[in-house]
Amino acid sequence: MRGKITIFIDGNNLFHAARSVGVEIDYAKFLNFLRGDSPLLRAFFYTGVDEKAERQQGFLLWMRRNGYRVVEKELKTYADGTKKANLDVEIAVDMLSLADKYDTAVLVSGDEDFAYAINAVAYKGVRVELAGFRSNTSPRLIDVADRFIELDSHLEEITKADSRYNHGYSQSGSYHISTRNSGAFIRVQEVVQEVRDIREVKEGEIQPETPQETIIDQ
Repeated sequence: MRGKITIFIDGNNLFHAARSVGVEIDYAKFLNFLRGDSPLLRAFFYTGVDEKAERQQGFLLWMRRNGYRVVEKELKTYADGTKKANLDVEIAVDMLSLADKYDTAVLVSGDEDFAYAINAVAYKGVRVELAGFRSNTSPRLIDVADRFIELDSHLEEITKADSRYNHGYSQSGSYHISTRNSGAFIRVQEVVQEVRDIREVKEGEIQPETPQETIIDQ
């Protein structure tokens, strides 16, 4: 029995993990998937931000209005030009400080650094579930969690149907199309040009394209 749950999402880690397996997360579907039928206390989304990045600000506004509590930290620019924001401490502190308010913690991250935090929360009598893509999740994390939710097995439930990473698309412009009947793989070389319709929609109806790659690219 999961009881009341609280979700903690390491946004940067999830974005890069999803991109590495070629998918883009649909955050409305993702929240429903993680929650299931369980009562939800909070769904936290932790991310680094660049205030000058308008696309990201629009995305985070959508997240706030669609069930997420966004916890952000300004990105730091390092000598080599990379931009990073580490929110591991914030995630661990929130997991521990709220432990008496929920029954199950759902942590979305593959970072091994959270192993100690998972154990600390478990010692308080809280059940801890870990969600992640297996290839990007530390085995140590899987070992200390009470349950591992392998996202690779639930792609249709958590990803965008029109994701630019879906349908076998590779950055080289090639498509790998599989047929159920023959099981054969056809490689088609083509130049891909995206054409998007410009539509007026009500605010909040359509989820913005995930913009994190434009500012957080490690």
